[in-house]
Amino acid sequence: MKRIAIIGSGHLGQQILYHIHSDTEDKVVGFFDDFQERGNHVKDIAVLGGRKDVLDSFQQDHFDELVIAIGYKHLDFKKQVFEDFKSKIPFYTFTHSTSIIDPSAKIGQGTVIYPNCMIDQDVEIGENVLMNISCSIAHDSVIGNHCFLSPSVAIAGFVKISESCILGINSTIIDNISISEKVQLGGGAVVIKDIYIPGLYVGNPVRFIR
Repeated sequence: MKRIAIIGSGHLGQQILYHIHSDTEDKVVGFFDDFQERGNHVKDIAVLGGRKDVLDSFQQDHFDELVIAIGYKHLDFKKQVFEDFKSKIPFYTFTHSTSIIDPSAKIGQGTVIYPNCMIDQDVEIGENVLMNISCSIAHDSVIGNHCFLSPSVAIAGFVKISESCILGINSTIIDNISISEKVQLGGGAVVIKDIYIPGLYVGNPVRFIR
């Protein structure tokens, strides 16, 4: 059994807590949250302090591994938190037991994969990625670090997505597409051409908004 600490006690942190406890023998032993007082409890789990307290708590053997529960609206901050602790604390990687992961796939540290996802042959998923329910990634595709995939994202083969991208619910990317960093796809977006400019894209096929 691993003892897990979660940075972020909001809805995302509570979801990750639920999946860990309902699907593994590992135990979440505390939250770290700059917006909660130390000693408060969220879903019966204690708040151990804020971000500044994480390293001391780890060195005092309060937990074994760390996971970041910061949502898609703050990906730059999520990336910064990950980089702050990457060389100092092991990150917890969670894959729900209902998800199908081909043995050839590579999953980076700190990544969280929700239920009913499918990850095909030779897929590479980076570090600190969150993949929500029922996403599918076909063979030989690459998902960069710090990306956020909403429910039911569908990615075909030989797709390359750079870091810190947000893929909206039910978005679809056809095969052999490259997407630059910091691209956001709206819900139901369909990508049929490479995207080189960061920003928000919506529609079928997608068009640049801002």
